[in-house]
Amino acid sequence: MRSVVQRVSYARVSVAEEPVSEIGAGLMALLGVEVGDTEKDADYLADKLAKLRIFEDGEGKMNLSVKDVGGEVMVVSQFTLLGDARGQNRPGFTQAEEPERANALYERCCGRLETQWGLRVARGRFRTHMKVELLNDGPVTLLLDSKKNF
Repeated sequence: MRSVVQRVSYARVSVAEEPVSEIGAGLMALLGVEVGDTEKDADYLADKLAKLRIFEDGEGKMNLSVKDVGGEVMVVSQFTLLGDARGQNRPGFTQAEEPERANALYERCCGRLETQWGLRVARGRFRTHMKVELLNDGPVTLLLDSKKNF
């Protein structure tokens, strides 16, 4: 499971020009589910997002988590994170999990952020063309990959 995570001042998702969800300060996580990912990957990523210390403390050091600062999390499913463009110009998506399984793991990750960590989680709309707007704060952007951490 892969995620591009950004520290944001705000983030919004809309579908067909209609607002779907939004958050204030917190984390924006684009989430890609890979073939073979399991509940363990979803739990790992949720826990990592909750504990990731990328917010500044009183001394200006990135020492605080989204929970520590009272922030929110937006998670948007993005299968294109599994795109492979090596040796070609048109990416292939054979490593992206099939939609039903991907959605179940996406929801597990979001649910764990809410229930285990008590965070407010906004979601995109699965399998829908979305417009995502955000203001990256820092900028701070990280790439997380559950396969590189077990």
